Amino acid sequence: MIYGALVNCVGGQRCSEEDILCFQRVMKADDDSCRAFSITDDRTLQHAIQRRWDILQAIYPKLSSLCCETWGWDSVPLMTVWQLWIPLALQLDDTQKNLDRPLVQGILGGQGTGKTTLGSVLSLILEQLGQTVCSISIDDIYKTYADRCTLQKNDPRLIWRGPPGTHDVELGLKVLKDIKLVDPSRVIEVPRFDKSAWNGAGDRTHPESVSGVSIVLFEGWFTGARPINATCFNDAPDPIVTEADRAFARDTNERLNEYLPLWDELDQLMVLYPTNYRMSQQWRRDAERKMKASGRDGMSDEDINQFVTYFWRSLHPELFITPLLTDSDHVNLVVEIDGDHCPCAIYAPQTRDC
Repeated sequence: MIYGALVNCVGGQRCSEEDILCFQRVMKADDDSCRAFSITDDRTLQHAIQRRWDILQAIYPKLSSLCCETWGWDSVPLMTVWQLWIPLALQLDDTQKNLDRPLVQGILGGQGTGKTTLGSVLSLILEQLGQTVCSISIDDIYKTYADRCTLQKNDPRLIWRGPPGTHDVELGLKVLKDIKLVDPSRVIEVPRFDKSAWNGAGDRTHPESVSGVSIVLFEGWFTGARPINATCFNDAPDPIVTEADRAFARDTNERLNEYLPLWDELDQLMVLYPTNYRMSQQWRRDAERKMKASGRDGMSDEDINQFVTYFWRSLHPELFITPLLTDSDHVNLVVEIDGDHCPCAIYAPQTRDC
């Protein structure tokens, strides 16, 4: 029923009483999402419906082009737009205006959870709202290829870029601090990373010059993750099974301390959380097969298994990500992702029903 109302919206119609009643029934049934987006009563609910309706009509042509031309989708996922993309953009817009300075929103999400997609859509909507958005990945602050070669010689366990220790934390700190200085005329050099350099090992490329940034979306697979008690590795989940695995996990956990000053620059942190973290393995297989079908090189299933389990050994989702779902001190929003890459639950840790 709600889909019909959304079709009316993108068709350019006014929001009718019937449409409003339809949205009210559906949205009231999801208390967690309502509280996460500050919908507390009938007045704020009706206001939210009208704001979302107006924004959806305004952005739909550009959003449709983005979905088709960038990702090859046959249609726009209207339910996701209504339930997550638009209300999240509106929340970020309101938060930034209350701060009266650039807002840094952290986004934590593993393979296939939609970090890149979310960033692109949020940028589109926020620009419609008058914001200037800069998206930065934790990948953009990798150490140089030369530095990572030296790092690997010193610690051969760092066979892939990605785990804590392979990033230039000071570079990330400088960029975020510079952006938050609130000087619209100042040009900031944002680092960028070319994953194709050195036969896929990757290296720094030309930085991007930006100015007047009002919202930063800082995303990464362990953005905001914090060190845990080392005793947790005594009985850790698979694939942390050998003493060597446990030693690597403990050392990686210790390296997370270096990132805490960077996390302190995040004003907020949202977590994109698969209902089963193991789905990321299949999602990576699907992505690689699609890439190979298009004629490009891609990893074999065995390579993918080794790649994914390597990262689970370094920062296991059950140990480092799951605790964040209830961490109201550091996390402002959790979006649970189902097997179809769609949001199936949206909540703020501090307001969710037990």
